[in-house]
Order: sequence, then C-alpha cells, then structure tokens
Amino acid sequence: MRIVPFCVAVLGVVTSPAFAHPVLGTGSSFDAGLVHPFSGTDHLIAITLVGTWSALVGGSARAVWPLTFLIAMLGGFAAASAGFQMGFVEAAISLSVVALGAFVAFEFRMPVMLGAAAVGLFAFFHGHAHGTEAASMLVPYVIGFTTATAALLLTGMVIGFWGAHAARRSFLRAAGVCAGLVGLLLLGGVA
Repeated sequence: MRIVPFCVAVLGVVTSPAFAHPVLGTGSSFDAGLVHPFSGTDHLIAITLVGTWSALVGGSARAVWPLTFLIAMLGGFAAASAGFQMGFVEAAISLSVVALGAFVAFEFRMPVMLGAAAVGLFAFFHGHAHGTEAASMLVPYVIGFTTATAALLLTGMVIGFWGAHAARRSFLRAAGVCAGLVGLLLLGGVA
C-alpha cells in the first residue's frame, strides 16, 4: 500500500494538461523540436519507459527497441508531414504510456522482434504527433526532436540499468504503475 502515496505524489508533480501537441504547424526550428518531447507528459514518460523497458529485458532488446523507436518515430513524422491524417493519435499515445508502464511494472518479457513491433507502433504515433506540428524548416525540427528523443531513451536505459539491481526493482515497479496511471488519466482527458 506504500505505492499509493508515492503515485499520488508523482501524479501531482507530473500531470499537467497534455499540451505537447497544441497547435498545428508550430514546429519549425531545432529549438522547437528539441523542446517538443519534454513539453508533454505523454512523450516524456513513454519515450523514457521504452529505454527503461529495453534495459530491464536486456540482451539485444537494449539496442533494437530504442533504435526501432527512433526509426518508426521518423516514419510517423514523415507520414504526417506528407498529409496522412489519423484521428486517434492522442489516444494511441496515451495507450502507449499505459502499456509501457505495465511492461515496466511487471518486467514484461517478450521476443525481441515482437517487442520491436510494439515499440515501433507506439513510436509511429509519437512521430505522427511531431509531424502534425511541423510547419517549415523540417530538417532542423527533425534533428531537434530526434536528439531529444535519443536523450530520453538513453535516460530511460540508465534508469533501467540502475533499477535492475534487486534492491531497486520495487522502485521501477512503482514507477511503471504510476506511469500507467498517468496514461489512464491522459486517456481520460484528466491530465
């Protein structure tokens, strides 16, 4: 039951309205791209969790899943930039937070290629959200959000390596549960 106060505290700190994708056509510079993954709870948590989960699973997942995330994210960006529109992007991003939170909380293991498919699907929606915001000067914006995403993936991996120690696994489990709760709040439009 100690997890409940912890989650309440974390939720109070990290939940804010999901304004990661407020206005179409606002992404036009390296700085805008660099800030984008940090400007919304959904991106920040999901991307970090991909790195954490890959480190927990270990083996080739440590390289394959973060790389898959980056590639699929760029694919989603390209699709949105080319005019491919989807109406459920925000819901899919929120669901990715829920799923990844559960994967970390329960140290869910799956074959590397199946995990890559899941991570790639999540990343496509995150990239689509980035592409929907793009206005002009796409290359600097892409470089900015790709750099920020790689930094968040690496941060998540460091957290995963740190938390893999038996004495710290409960911290990672709690963080996964809290992330899943944030995802549910985002899905419900509360956060």
